[in-house]
Amino acid sequence: MQDKTMTFSLGDEREQEMRMILTQVYDALREKGYNPINQIVGYILSEDPTYITTHMGARSLIRKIDRDELLQALVKNYLIC
Repeated sequence: MQDKTMTFSLGDEREQEMRMILTQVYDALREKGYNPINQIVGYILSEDPTYITTHMGARSLIRKIDRDELLQALVKNYLIC
């Protein structure tokens, strides 16, 4: 009998979740007429949630992401892609 161990990465799932959240936040900001990139950068730098609109629950969504975890994923994806 062979024992096969399956491996999986929770990091990949978490990065997909962060991507989904950022996309929804981006769309909500754009829909309200804001510059989404500037607003998201402002939020990341200050961690001030008022940079993110409450429209479509965007502010609640963005707060589900740890800022350090987000920065790590952004830098990793920027350098690898």
